[in-house]
Amino acid sequence: MSRVPYVPGFARADEHGPSGPSPRTAGRALRERLPRSAQDALSIAAGRPDVVTAVEKSNAGRLPELTPIRVGRMAASPFAFLRGSAGLMAYDLADEAVTGIGAQICGDAHAANFGLYADARGGLVIDLNDFDETLYGPWEWDVKRLATSMVLAGREAGADEDACRKAAQDAAGAYRRTMRLLAKLPVTEAWNAIADEELVSHADARDLLGTLEKVSAKARRNTSARFAAKATEETEDGGRRFVDAPPVLRRVSDAEAAAVAGSLTGYLETLPEDRLPLLARYAVHDVAFRVVGTGSVGLRSYVVLLLDHRGEPLVLQVKEARRSVLTPYVEKAGFRVPSVAHEGRRVVLGQRRMQVVSDMLLGWTTVQDVTTPARAAASATAAIHPEGSPAGGRPFQVRQFRNRKGSVDPGQLSGDQLDDYARMTGALLARAHAHSVDPRLVGGYCGKNEELDEAIARFALTYADRTEADHAALIAAIKSGRVAAELGV
Repeated sequence: MSRVPYVPGFARADEHGPSGPSPRTAGRALRERLPRSAQDALSIAAGRPDVVTAVEKSNAGRLPELTPIRVGRMAASPFAFLRGSAGLMAYDLADEAVTGIGAQICGDAHAANFGLYADARGGLVIDLNDFDETLYGPWEWDVKRLATSMVLAGREAGADEDACRKAAQDAAGAYRRTMRLLAKLPVTEAWNAIADEELVSHADARDLLGTLEKVSAKARRNTSARFAAKATEETEDGGRRFVDAPPVLRRVSDAEAAAVAGSLTGYLETLPEDRLPLLARYAVHDVAFRVVGTGSVGLRSYVVLLLDHRGEPLVLQVKEARRSVLTPYVEKAGFRVPSVAHEGRRVVLGQRRMQVVSDMLLGWTTVQDVTTPARAAASATAAIHPEGSPAGGRPFQVRQFRNRKGSVDPGQLSGDQLDDYARMTGALLARAHAHSVDPRLVGGYCGKNEELDEAIARFALTYADRTEADHAALIAAIKSGRVAAELGV
């Protein structure tokens, strides 16, 4: 027993050691509340919204001229549909029992939301890399979404059903084994565990080595300079500006550009002070609107061109942050969701909590609303500012654009590679969760045997079938003209 009094913010001394309560034992006890074999449960509620209604609801508040692109991307395949329907899956999960163990979850931990990016020194790391939906919630939802995505990716790649099931089971198994490993390590070692050079060995992902090497080589070339060389042109005064490339990239009005550029002052206040001298050596030259990935199409997203004294570019992405689509369903599952003053801050803090290394220029800001004739319909509700949206403006997250990012396309992997990728991402997800939940607690519930892995795999196969049916319903709605879609964009 420590002779000093308890210090708030730290663990209690009487909770450590053999005489204190054991998180592992507490985790094991939760199996009485929810047996691991019961994690395969899925009962589709009678009041579940039809697919078109769900898609239309998820499109609310997005720029209407871009929602056909979003629908078209979701229609590309069942895996693509899953990528754009995190809210619908959360709706389905909310009726199932959970362990009650909470963690900072990604909220959208599908197989395509892992990737490579550069650390502060330019070295490549691999981790979760999309956090639009992040919040505090049930850890098993992330695992189930990851496992389901492995099944759908495998089916898209032409793998047989046994290979798809094995990938889902091994994603859950790698999560379980990694959580148990982290529980045994000293805290600081667990916090930074699974260094990148050790990840392939830890996950036994050697069949993936060649693919990772190719992705890494491509990621090293994926820089602001390369993007700017293709997307900008020189101006008469020696600067540079973006060039229209519709529908993905387009120039914006002077007023809109000024609003985005002006928001960067607030963004600087969210950065560590040691980053400010770096950005002070760049000048803001131009702003353009750029359409982003499947789940985010229709949100307001800008690229900002910065140039240093040599004319070398740095591009920032300023992306709208909205309320997590998981919020009402996490609350239904019994987790309290605190009020959010700024949704961009929620995204950034969630990302920092889950990643070992985050973008050194990650921050948030508020962009004041600007109404232009072309956007009048989209701005009709501009006066309505829900929780997390500062009055007079919209919340945004800010990060580096093309920061040596690279990703594996899970829908193009062979069966052996898919299985390797499943183990690798399962391990990464466990590491991310362990930053906000005691791994001894989760590891105690997960246990030594494969009972949980098998249950998650059964769930994944069932939900993959459900997603394929939803995707088919969307295709039918597009063909009938009930919903507009722009395909192939």
